[in-house]
Amino acid sequence: MSKLTAGMKRRIKRKLSYQKPTIWIGKNQVSPETLKEITKQLERNEMVKIKILKSALQTITAEEMASMVSQQTESALVEARGHTFMLYKRHYKSIKK
Repeated sequence: MSKLTAGMKRRIKRKLSYQKPTIWIGKNQVSPETLKEITKQLERNEMVKIKILKSALQTITAEEMASMVSQQTESALVEARGHTFMLYKRHYKSIKK
């Protein structure tokens, strides 16, 4: 899992703050397809903004869902505010010989 410094968190928040969420979690909560899409976007962009709809929060809080998704995707939870949260997963460049 990626460790985030305060500066990295600020940079990610600044970059994603004006963007719209790219993934919405609905009444089916976090399905395997949703996790696959989150992982794909993290691999492509290193960061993703996710919105949780009210229908998904019947049995779990937004913070609990955000930390659960973070653990399952092996990414760092940057910030959870209201029903929106941001994830970050660092790219590791392969070393060529």
